[in-house]
Amino acid sequence: MPKPRARELGLPFPGTPGPWNAITDVAGVTVGFTTLTDPVQAMRTGVTAIRPRPDRGRPQPVWAGVHALNGNGEMTGTHWIRDAGYFLGPILITNTHGVGACHHGAVEWMIRHYDTHFREEHAWAMPIVAETYDGVLNDINALHVRPEHAVAALEAAASGPVAEGSTGGGNGMIAYGFKASTGTSSRQVTVGGQVYTVGALVQANYGRRDWFTVLGVPVGRLMPLPGPEEAERGSVILILATDAPLSDALLRGLAKRATLGIGRSGTVGGNSSGDLFLAFSTADPMPEPIHAGPIITRRSLNWNGMDPVYEAAVQAVDEAVINSIVQGEDVPCVKPRGAVCPGIDTGELCRLVIGSS
Repeated sequence: MPKPRARELGLPFPGTPGPWNAITDVAGVTVGFTTLTDPVQAMRTGVTAIRPRPDRGRPQPVWAGVHALNGNGEMTGTHWIRDAGYFLGPILITNTHGVGACHHGAVEWMIRHYDTHFREEHAWAMPIVAETYDGVLNDINALHVRPEHAVAALEAAASGPVAEGSTGGGNGMIAYGFKASTGTSSRQVTVGGQVYTVGALVQANYGRRDWFTVLGVPVGRLMPLPGPEEAERGSVILILATDAPLSDALLRGLAKRATLGIGRSGTVGGNSSGDLFLAFSTADPMPEPIHAGPIITRRSLNWNGMDPVYEAAVQAVDEAVINSIVQGEDVPCVKPRGAVCPGIDTGELCRLVIGSS
């Protein structure tokens, strides 16, 4: 049975979530996982797949923007997003040494899934593959992740509630000194009389315990580690999805707001942390530009109306991070052997946060 999510614990997060309080509240967005756990092989890793559109045969562009708070990490395909403002195909998140295998698997899946596109065009695949380091809880050098695991995660992608905790790429992750994982959340927001959804999915693997803050309460200082705290190491990957029509510039701005979202839980963006964010919009589906004619017409919200969308993104990111942590359970470490990465005591968390409100 999954553990209660942060909101189910009674933590009073602001804002109005969608029906599933997940990135899949954005219509058409699906999420799938391959989770690899074997204590004998010191294996605790996996792959998370996000499919932005239910397209097939020929891919449809997904309008996007990216932002790097700190570049000590990898997210493939972002150079073209910066230049063109869109990408084609899926997003995968895995561990640091699994990027190549997932890229291979995603290309294989794209060639098959977009068969008409690759058969009739001089087409190439540039999937988005991002990573965080899970070498404390997983034998990362054993290269457990293989291309077929990426394909399986993509094939498993579905709408509805999103599994959190030790699932997919989040299986071996640690945040603020607690076992962390995959987390998600969403917000609904009204702009110009129209209701839009902003969804967030995080792979959280960052932060020092003494930084950890929940809804303004310095939880990390009140739940300290038993011994000296090491320097931060790890990363965070944050994917934001929305059905609001946004220009390339506004999507870059939306991706930047993920920085404020992760900051609410206390991180300062440490030097060893790769903090990489991608925002995409499913609005205005259209053919690939080569087939769209000489003029492309797109819609976008006005810059001056973006504050509610930015606020929704910050709120969804913050709650997604806490969701990723409250699902954690005690897990033995690979490095150093004999140590245990603890899951957070959610009863104590609630006492500190709700009791102080």
